[in-house]
Amino acid sequence: MFINSQQQNVIPPSSRSRRLSFISLLLLVPAPSIGVVMAMYIVPGIVGQTIFTISKIWLVLFPIVWIYKFDREKIVIPQLSTKGMKIACLAGLIIFSGIAISYFIVNSFGLIDPKTISSKVKAVGLVSPQIYFIGAIYWCTINSLIEEYVWRWFVFTRCEKLMPQIWAVFASALFFTLHHFFALYTYFSLPMTIVASIGVFIGGTTWSWIYLRYRNIYASYLSHVFADIIIFLIAYQLIF
Repeated sequence: MFINSQQQNVIPPSSRSRRLSFISLLLLVPAPSIGVVMAMYIVPGIVGQTIFTISKIWLVLFPIVWIYKFDREKIVIPQLSTKGMKIACLAGLIIFSGIAISYFIVNSFGLIDPKTISSKVKAVGLVSPQIYFIGAIYWCTINSLIEEYVWRWFVFTRCEKLMPQIWAVFASALFFTLHHFFALYTYFSLPMTIVASIGVFIGGTTWSWIYLRYRNIYASYLSHVFADIIIFLIAYQLIF
């Protein structure tokens, strides 16, 4: 599914490569935000959910088609590697602890309304602990891997063809945060949404740096899983 990232950036990108990278970001980055906004704000219901589903499919298929059709690079599934796994675990534990501590702090100030969150989450179908558990398993395993594939493997590598690598780390993290902001605002007040979005940005920056340093998507994925686990543990407490 992925190109061999160890071979990327050996040769400075050409003007054509930079142009294609810019176009690909224009076509991909807004898609999840459009899906979230349409489903949650503009046309909630069947139409909005249909657009949201299409945006998710676009997010998964677009990078593969683009790499094959326009970049004309071979697509392969990367082999499992231990590169960066220790750092990924350490970063994951720090993020896990940071989210837990932040939750207790903001909750002590009354910035989170459990009743509002519970009603909105149950409205989308997570009406029982059993269903919630199934959803949590999906988001902590499959969805987090999809996000790493999209935002680290594809978006970050496009960004680093357009700017210095350190700026590519921040740019890809910002893009990663954008659609999360709109989704978070559905459940939280604006101040709490901003706080949570800062956390998302920190996570995105960390995972982009791990990918930049080790070129191992499984390392950034492992660190990402730590964050999702604590988020779903907290959400379970708020909802049920």
